[in-house]
Amino acid sequence: MRIKVLSSAIDDLDAGRKFYDRQGEGLGAYFLDSLFSDIDSLALYAGIHGKVFGYHRLLSKRFPYAVYYLLEEADLAVVWRVLDLCQHPARIRRALGCRRRIGAP
Repeated sequence: MRIKVLSSAIDDLDAGRKFYDRQGEGLGAYFLDSLFSDIDSLALYAGIHGKVFGYHRLLSKRFPYAVYYLLEEADLAVVWRVLDLCQHPARIRRALGCRRRIGAP
């Protein structure tokens, strides 16, 4: 399975890295390593995750973040957003709403 990470997801990862950099030395780099490891796992496991707001949602193993992705082709997982789950669900819905496919719940 191929993986494509959109700029919106890269922006989310950068914001998360900056937040964790302020929390402690080296934590931002650990955050990125952990989340990219989770994203890399989509090469094997894309499509098995439950859907939330019309996207497959992969929960991060080490941080309270979720990777929202779609299967665009039989062999392509497109990562749309990487969002902090400690925020209000309505904010997550709005962050995904502008990216939601027509007809998705």
